[in-house]
Amino acid sequence: MLNIFNDRRLLGTLIVVFVFLIDVISKNYVIKNPSLWFKSYLCNFINIHIIENTGVAFGMFKGHNDFFIVFNSIILLFLFYFKRNIRSNISFYGIHFIIGGAIGNIFDRIKYGFVIDFIDLRFFPAIFNFADFFITVGIFMLVVDEFFLKKGGLGEK
Repeated sequence: MLNIFNDRRLLGTLIVVFVFLIDVISKNYVIKNPSLWFKSYLCNFINIHIIENTGVAFGMFKGHNDFFIVFNSIILLFLFYFKRNIRSNISFYGIHFIIGGAIGNIFDRIKYGFVIDFIDLRFFPAIFNFADFFITVGIFMLVVDEFFLKKGGLGEK
C-alpha cells in the first residue's frame, strides 16, 4: 500500500496541488457569486472585497504585471531548485506552501492580467487571497525552522 507520507516527492506535489486548488477554487467561487461582495462575515472580522492587483504586496508597483510574471517565474524555478536541500518537515511543508501559492498567483497574472485579491481583514492593511496566505505561512515556517528550531531546515548544520 502506498503511504504518501513516506514518499516526499509525491507528498510535496500533493501539497502544491492542494494549495493551488484552494486558491483557484476560492477565487472562482467569489467571482461567480457577486452577492458575497462587499459584505462582512464572522462578526465583521472578514470582509469580501474583490480587487485586481497588477502589483505586489500592499498594491506596490502597480501596472507591471508582465514583469512580475517573469520575475515570479524565475523565483519559482529557484524555489524548485532550493527545495532539494530541505531536510526538516517544517521547512518541507513551508517551501511547498510557498510554491503552491506562487503558482496560484502566476496563474492569475497569465489568465487575467492581474492577481485577484478578495480577503479583507479589518485589522490588516491589505486585501489578499489564499495564495498570499500560504506564501506567508510558508515563509514563516522557513524562518522559524531556520532561526529558532535549528534542525537543518535549510540544509545540514
